[in-house]
Amino acid sequence: MIKVLLADDHYIVREGLRRVLEDSNEIKVIAEAADGETAFDEAMDKKPDVAVIDISMPGMDGLEVVTRMSSYCPDIPVLILTMHDEEQYVIRAIEAGAMGYVTKQSAPEQLVEAVKKINAGGRYLTEKASEALALRVIRGNKNQSLTESLSMRELQVLRKLAMGNTNREIATSYNLSIKTVDTYRARILKKLNIRNNAELSRYAIQNKLVEL
Repeated sequence: MIKVLLADDHYIVREGLRRVLEDSNEIKVIAEAADGETAFDEAMDKKPDVAVIDISMPGMDGLEVVTRMSSYCPDIPVLILTMHDEEQYVIRAIEAGAMGYVTKQSAPEQLVEAVKKINAGGRYLTEKASEALALRVIRGNKNQSLTESLSMRELQVLRKLAMGNTNREIATSYNLSIKTVDTYRARILKKLNIRNNAELSRYAIQNKLVEL
């Protein structure tokens, strides 16, 4: 029986995912989390075979969870399960250490297959995620998009700002000083050639970096 940690901030979604996984009769959800901090703590405490993590969660987001787990519990493979199928998210997730990437639009059997494959030591990417990685390799650093020019932390701060979080709230979420968050914000505005948080939010929505 494959033991799974399931992290998503929507209870109804978690319930549906739990049923999909456990209906396979080969997977057991042993822990759940509605935010990133709890997901990381549960991973450290319960030691699941596989962690299924959503990107968009309150507090610490899924990319930060993957990054921390890669450092503190690298033996627990992470499968990203998210609404986002944009190239920048696939790239960031793999760079952070995720072993798989599946969107919530995928068929239920794909999720089950992904968990099994990752538990066996493999990787799992949907066709669209594979295409995104292939395009990145082919393109290299040429014609890099503005979003791709952002560091992992800058992308995370951008998303928080776009969702209306204050600099103080962001600092608390990522254990940073407010001054450091101010610096990240200034870098983001410069790299994206925008002037204020209103334009930043518009950019994030247009590029599907946040969910409406």
